[in-house]
Amino acid sequence: MSQQITILNGPNLNLLGQREPEIYGAETLDDVAMRCAALGEELNLETILRQSNHEGALIDWIHEARQTAAGIIINPGAFTHTSIAILDALNTFEGPVIEVHISNVHRRESFRHHSYVSLRADGVLAGFGVQGYELALRRMAHLLGT
Repeated sequence: MSQQITILNGPNLNLLGQREPEIYGAETLDDVAMRCAALGEELNLETILRQSNHEGALIDWIHEARQTAAGIIINPGAFTHTSIAILDALNTFEGPVIEVHISNVHRRESFRHHSYVSLRADGVLAGFGVQGYELALRRMAHLLGT
């Protein structure tokens, strides 16, 4: 039986492939979902990918994951740098958490260098483009022993 991995995406990631393609690339979030689903099947992991521009929705999904998911992969977008509430929600989750950023946040504006989410994350991937999601999924499989 496969284990569920919740993949959460924060604000503006619904515009992936349209917004600043020179930074974020041309692939869409639907492309990411399809790639993760295919790799997840290979790794015996079921992936559920969600996106919201609203902090509360992300928190609700983290709470839901406490009952349904073995792990969380999260790209919190700009909430990375501002949301103690998302950190607090992630701290209630007992499984592994991996933080993903499409761009290398450390080569960007200084305010992007701080992450509240990293205080809970078991690993952080930044600057690998959308392939970071697949790398995170492979790492998650390793952490879960699948």
